[in-house]
Amino acid sequence: MSYQNWSGNYTYGATELIYPESIEQLQQLVKQHTKVKVPGSGHTFNSITDTDGVFISLRHWNRIIELNQEQQTVTVEGGITYGELCAQLAESGYALHNLASLPHITVAGAIATSTHGSGSHNVSLAGAVQALELIDANGELHTFQAGDEEFAGVVIHLGALGMITKVTLRVVPAYQIRQFVYENLPVSELEQHAKAIFSSAYSVSLFTDWQRPSFHQVWTKSREEDAESYAGRADWYGATPATAPLHPLPGMDAQNCTEQLGKAGMWHERLAHFRMEFTPSAGKELQSEYVMAREHVYEASLAVYALREQLAPILFVSELRTIAADELWLSPFYKQDSVAFHFTWKDNWAAVEQVLPLLEQALAPFQARPHWGKLFTVPAEQLHQQFEKLPDFLKLMQKYDPQGKFSNAYLDTYIRGLS
Repeated sequence: MSYQNWSGNYTYGATELIYPESIEQLQQLVKQHTKVKVPGSGHTFNSITDTDGVFISLRHWNRIIELNQEQQTVTVEGGITYGELCAQLAESGYALHNLASLPHITVAGAIATSTHGSGSHNVSLAGAVQALELIDANGELHTFQAGDEEFAGVVIHLGALGMITKVTLRVVPAYQIRQFVYENLPVSELEQHAKAIFSSAYSVSLFTDWQRPSFHQVWTKSREEDAESYAGRADWYGATPATAPLHPLPGMDAQNCTEQLGKAGMWHERLAHFRMEFTPSAGKELQSEYVMAREHVYEASLAVYALREQLAPILFVSELRTIAADELWLSPFYKQDSVAFHFTWKDNWAAVEQVLPLLEQALAPFQARPHWGKLFTVPAEQLHQQFEKLPDFLKLMQKYDPQGKFSNAYLDTYIRGLS
């Protein structure tokens, strides 16, 4: 039996998919197999989670273990998705600081690859981690707490150190969000107003196909107490308010998108772009993303726009979002307030593979770092230069997985191959 990722573009080499029922069984499975991996939700687009050994699924490990109101934290099992967690958190009057575009992904998987949401003052999803429990290659349990010497290196671990069985996240009191969408923001507005545009709401996303010198949609998500200033705006940096709900892909039905037009809703019903009950895809697709310091957003946008003819045949849509700096070793946002350029491609890897080097060359002057779980062709040597803590991370790999039980060709190429 073969196993594929979320979009169907990658077929894994795993020989078996096992569902452990206890922590003891999980530890024993890790001990007895020479190659193991956790597939998570399968929402990666490259070989980062591949293995020629066995897949150990934590899909049924999806409980909330403890909501600690005094500490303002929630501890969850390693297989829970954001959609499952958020609904229960909201019922208890609590919230996460941010969400990714999709609620369908697992908490542990999103953290491991430094997946993010949006907002100039919001750190990535991994930035909410306060503690985690990991099973290493010998089947031994380790707990890492914020402030521990190795904590900043373990959180974004790329699946290279072991299996995450528990995660403790920081929570905040529940809040409501109003979502407003604007149309046709000129790219030229980023030259003088980028900071104001991206900080104008709790979360801001710019969408474009790069075929015109404008972003066809701007999605702003404001906390209810800050949203009144948006109501009735006829002009927003040259963009105009949408009069009906929209999908980021023009022409597609907006019914699977979270509610717009300023109607207040709970945080988990607005921060993601897509509703939990719908499959948020235009069909088979590929994804890439590149992260750089925020001050480069205008010049980088011009560089991508210059490639519009090459992008036109294969690009569905591109999204720009900002993310606050963190101190996590393998984070693309390590010590820099960042902007991420995301690309959703048509399912044509042969064509995308030809365009990616052109795109990466255009973004190279801005020291763009690729998203670990998406498609890129950046050489390993370049990644080594961009992630200064990789040598320290290699020491963690040697400590917790000296024989490479959790490794694969991806990690051998981009991480181990640099030693």
